[in-house]
Amino acid sequence: MKKILIVSLCVLLLVGCGNTKLSEKTPKEVVEQYLKNYQTLDDEVMTQLDEVIKKEDYTDQQKNDYLELMKRHYQNLKYEIKDDMIDGDKALVTTSIEVYDYSKELQNADEYLEKNPAEFNNASGEYDITLFNNYRLDKLKKVDTTVKYTIDFSLSKTSKGWVIDELSDTDESKIHGTYVY
Repeated sequence: MKKILIVSLCVLLLVGCGNTKLSEKTPKEVVEQYLKNYQTLDDEVMTQLDEVIKKEDYTDQQKNDYLELMKRHYQNLKYEIKDDMIDGDKALVTTSIEVYDYSKELQNADEYLEKNPAEFNNASGEYDITLFNNYRLDKLKKVDTTVKYTIDFSLSKTSKGWVIDELSDTDESKIHGTYVY
């Protein structure tokens, strides 16, 4: 009877310890999951992407093209955790990411528009954003060069575990490949 009680107690302790470890991820694991969510086109990532697309002045076809472009981008995102430091309820996870470099092509498209505005006029001679968006999306579809960035993810410990603090616009731009350096 004593043996059964001791074995049962050991099992309970192991299960209890195991659950605690599984339910609380380290800051490094939280950042890894965050980036994997992009790679796997997690529902939350796709919802946020849909919200961004709705704000753009795109036709339905352009919205679909942009969606496919970004899905490809996210699925090909590469990352490496370089360092992680924990100081009480704060943490910093330094990460290197590699993404398609859309920033150069976006700048080139804007410069082309500036030098050739008449090329994006409709039959009435007025500027047509649809023509320019088609041009820009066609250029972005051809991007195959990548760029590496470093992002320092700041995290805070809450009652639910470690959470990533709000990203700066710069860091978001790096993830989306649109950071102008």
